[in-house]
Amino acid sequence: MAQLYFYYSAMNAGKSTSLLQSAYNYKERGMESVILTASIDNRFGVGKVTSRIGLSQPADIFSRDCDLFLMIEQKLLNGPIHCILVDESQFLSKEQVKQLSQVVDKLNVPVLCYGLRTDFMGEPFEGSLYLMSWADKLVELKTICHCGRKATMVVRTDEKGNALSSGSQVEIGGNERYVSMCRGHFSELVWG
Repeated sequence: MAQLYFYYSAMNAGKSTSLLQSAYNYKERGMESVILTASIDNRFGVGKVTSRIGLSQPADIFSRDCDLFLMIEQKLLNGPIHCILVDESQFLSKEQVKQLSQVVDKLNVPVLCYGLRTDFMGEPFEGSLYLMSWADKLVELKTICHCGRKATMVVRTDEKGNALSSGSQVEIGGNERYVSMCRGHFSELVWG
């Protein structure tokens, strides 16, 4: 029976690496997977999932106006699909999470979503909120704060390394803009 999974974490926990490993496992067994990533994340090129350890795979892109159920239904016309892998799933809309739920429930294709739980202000992303609410399985991928505790939060920094506590929810960046921290250190820097 297909299920909807949400693999979540702070930044730098290996979400993309885990997704690419899953894609490799399916391919190694002769099974087809579809990899999706957000069109707004162009750090390594549009239509590509890239991990910090150097693994990379081409991916189909989604934007907020894509109907993911129709996209997958169309792809199924070309042959079986054994798994859908979604990187940067925090950027999904509520409607798209519902569409992915329908891929699982109506098309019987497992969907594995990988994304951040919260933004740099500690607020949930829309996609993450509904994945946390509707996924069949929630899996936390762990990384650590500089103090050694589990990092559950992300701090956005300016060019001088100072923590920011306001701004647009979405600003694409990597290690040069974001630092994963435990809630205690996040609280000191962002919430005061």
